[in-house]
Amino acid sequence: MKKILIADDQLGWRNYNTQAVYEVLGKDTVVVTADSAQEGYSLLLEHNSAPFDIILTDMQMEDDYAPKMAGEWLIEQAKNLPAYLNTKIIIISASMQSKFIAEHYGVEYLPKSTAMHSLEAYKTLLAS
Repeated sequence: MKKILIADDQLGWRNYNTQAVYEVLGKDTVVVTADSAQEGYSLLLEHNSAPFDIILTDMQMEDDYAPKMAGEWLIEQAKNLPAYLNTKIIIISASMQSKFIAEHYGVEYLPKSTAMHSLEAYKTLLAS
């Protein structure tokens, strides 16, 4: 059973990503959602003893971390926690900087424009 964290400030996208995760990985998957990078970070700490297997994060959430985007800040926090060194991180965002940020941190990314039309993209990223 996989444990997934989904961080996105938009309820519709949290629900959409949750449904995609269940479609790909099955209903026995544990999905926890956060509506901000700060809440996501709190959940990382809360689940530190049994870490998430996968983190899906939006980039553009709260503005508290400028000049970085909130999702970028969340990725940095996860990468600095030893329990999350092997956690797969996937950016799902409409930000034009997502590809650059993903390459910089060595994580995966999926543009929201592709995500909303392709369950196959989720299958490729979540199953690998």
